[in-house]
Amino acid sequence: MTPTEALAQIEAAALPGKAAEMAAYHKAERRYLGTANPEIDALTKAWRAELTLEDRLALAEALWVSNIHEGRIAAAKLLTQARIRPDDSAAWQLIQGWVPDFDAWAIADHATIAGQKRVMADPERLDAVEAWITAPNMWVRRAALVITLPFAKLAFPKPAELAARERALGWAAAYVGDRDWFIQKAIASWLRDLSKHDAARAAQFLAEHGPYLKSFARKEAAQYLPASDAS
Repeated sequence: MTPTEALAQIEAAALPGKAAEMAAYHKAERRYLGTANPEIDALTKAWRAELTLEDRLALAEALWVSNIHEGRIAAAKLLTQARIRPDDSAAWQLIQGWVPDFDAWAIADHATIAGQKRVMADPERLDAVEAWITAPNMWVRRAALVITLPFAKLAFPKPAELAARERALGWAAAYVGDRDWFIQKAIASWLRDLSKHDAARAAQFLAEHGPYLKSFARKEAAQYLPASDAS
């Protein structure tokens, strides 16, 4: 499977008129083919089954370099799986290399979701993620919370996972003064998910930092908390 062949398959599944619609919505200057996510999902699932890990990494790298919207989405999906055998270090390095290119939410989120799997496989990789929290690029700063989101969703975290959760909450606390909507939204989503599994910890965070969040973020973060813990 060459990158040209892969992009041709993606483009063959495009919907008439959707490319212009996507360009207007995502607002990042790059080529859009007009192919919906379910179609990309189906294609990348088939490619993962056919390709060796080495070939999959090479294809993902080339699709990202294409700077075509759907190409970058497909690149991320090629690496979005819980286990990459025999060694996922090359996949993690590739995903880290994409981070400085983040410039729109959809591509950033798909790539970061691929990164979530690698961080969950080895929480020590948060050492590398910590450098993102002071990046000038807002999408990179936001990615530090998105990539750690699975730690908020654990009902019974192990000690290393609990430590990772606390580390991410420390980053979120450092972000509360950032008035960018996407950063505030990321904090709110993190706390909302945490509240489903550890309401006391989410309420504690809001008691300490909630007054400094934007009102919409504070409200969303407290969505599943009792009213007495939401303020």
